[in-house]
Amino acid sequence: MIETADDTTTADQALRHLRTGGSLVWKGDFHNGRQLLKAVDRRLTRKAQKAQKAQKAQKKKTPGDAATLFLRQRAERAERADILGRILVELGENYTLGLRRAPDVRDACRHAYGQDADGADGPRTVPFTELQGVLGAWQWHQRGVWIEELGEHIYPDYGVFSPTRSEYIGLVAGLADEVAGREVLEIGTGTGVLAAVLARHGAVVTATDVSTRAVVCARRNLDRLGCAVNVVQADLWPEGHRADVVVFNPPWLPGTPTSDLELGIYDADSGALRRFLAGLADHLTDGGEGWLVLSDLAEHLGLRTREQLEQWFADGGLRVVGREDTAPRHPKVRDADDPLHVARSREVTSLWRLAV
Repeated sequence: MIETADDTTTADQALRHLRTGGSLVWKGDFHNGRQLLKAVDRRLTRKAQKAQKAQKAQKKKTPGDAATLFLRQRAERAERADILGRILVELGENYTLGLRRAPDVRDACRHAYGQDADGADGPRTVPFTELQGVLGAWQWHQRGVWIEELGEHIYPDYGVFSPTRSEYIGLVAGLADEVAGREVLEIGTGTGVLAAVLARHGAVVTATDVSTRAVVCARRNLDRLGCAVNVVQADLWPEGHRADVVVFNPPWLPGTPTSDLELGIYDADSGALRRFLAGLADHLTDGGEGWLVLSDLAEHLGLRTREQLEQWFADGGLRVVGREDTAPRHPKVRDADDPLHVARSREVTSLWRLAV
């Protein structure tokens, strides 16, 4: 059941309705709507916070404990996202937002949603949380992400994973002098950041991504950087292509993605990783290498073992000819209040050099 909510609606009233499976269309002040979202979210997280404190009190966590906690956290976040996602706002013609004190969201919405075939931006109802994500993505797109290895900004598009974790870029850049003049295939290019690093070091680069948004985003970034990279839409492998070096930075955690952005984090049943390893040998030139950039966080969470990974190497007819490691530098590594802090503090990101 869909009802309206406004500045007179309390968080408790809203949550009671949402818990029945209903939805609310927000008609009040924009900033008051944001406050309502936060208040409902606080009520949803209280029970989870109590459980997290109890978990933190344990002095030692086994991999099984970490896996259980991780899966519980994902389930809680999914439930919270579902409930919060049923607080809605209405966008009018040309993506106008008619709420009091509302920002101008038109450019951000065009960036995220595009235009209809006739060029119109018709009315629609979207989750308030989604609109916040659209506005945040637009800010990132305008501001860009500084990439030290390029000395340039990369500009992510809506729905394309942003290169905010820099350690994997550093791993590739540290070996990039070896690719000068060689044919390189970069799989899952996203914003095109790794393709740009490789091209800047003289590689002849082809980059692929299964996402149309990512292909458009990568082409735009690479053109702006002056990098001559052939970007094609493909599920891992472009047809009939072999390369001297194949670079892949897959989603690091086994799990089912629940949004476009989560496609860059979660790999259902490690499917993309396993397909890459199974097909790599057939896409390398003689003497070629695969560079697999992968975090071992899944191992510390009990979601995958090192033995499984090495068996997948062997099953693909691959051998390890080298490995470069680095420690992650993102803030969660230092967050002792994170219930998964023990696992995150042990995380290592590696570039595996694989050959036939």
